[in-house]
Amino acid sequence: MDYTVAAVDRALKLLEVVAENPNIGLTELARLTGATKTLAFRMASTLEAQGYLLKDPTTRSYTLGYKPLYLSERMQHESPLLRVAQPFLDDVSARTRENVSLLVREGHHMVCIAIRQSPQPIRLYAELGRQGPLHVGGGPKLLLAYAPDDVQAAVIEAKLDVFTPETIVEPKRLRALLKRIRDQGYNISHGDLDSGAFSVAAPVHDHAGRVIASISVAGPQARLTKDLEKLYVRMLLDAADEISTRLGWRARPDRLAISA
Repeated sequence: MDYTVAAVDRALKLLEVVAENPNIGLTELARLTGATKTLAFRMASTLEAQGYLLKDPTTRSYTLGYKPLYLSERMQHESPLLRVAQPFLDDVSARTRENVSLLVREGHHMVCIAIRQSPQPIRLYAELGRQGPLHVGGGPKLLLAYAPDDVQAAVIEAKLDVFTPETIVEPKRLRALLKRIRDQGYNISHGDLDSGAFSVAAPVHDHAGRVIASISVAGPQARLTKDLEKLYVRMLLDAADEISTRLGWRARPDRLAISA
């Protein structure tokens, strides 16, 4: 049974469209949401009255209001995962000086729920709240590797986008890679989402042992040496284990040694 409330669903989609297209006008808002201009105007006006949207009186375009910021702050305080992970994200960020991200899986996509940007002038693009595919990147592929079988099958059997020559979309190769990630307990990605970029990721478990997030370090491939790669794997495994332990998970007594 579908319990979706159509009006709420449309309003939330409109809010997401504005978030992705700041200073958007009513005509474009209606086009991107698939609503009539009258319906788009009514939804936008309601969201504006509740503080979720702001309307420029001169251009009559829409941007996000301040209410989403309040909700984001409340989530930061109330989500056990985010609350526990914050100091570890800060620590890994300070030690690596690269982008550090906390990702979760939402259906067949990943969502970035926390990020620490690299302070270096040359760094990868990263954005809080960004959604993306699961078959590319260090953290997303790790989440896919630990996803239920039906989720893996749906992702692998779909038409997958190719981002670089290193992107793996062949089902047999992708399944083998996901098994290897599970076996070794972490993932290292080289240039399959962004050419010339690397990402190292480790799994975060909940109290029942389920993988609920990935913590990752990403940056330009030119800055990554073999020694740094090994260091990042160990650093992320340790951070992920600490976060997981504070969420009630009991770590295995042994960790796979990182091969030389």
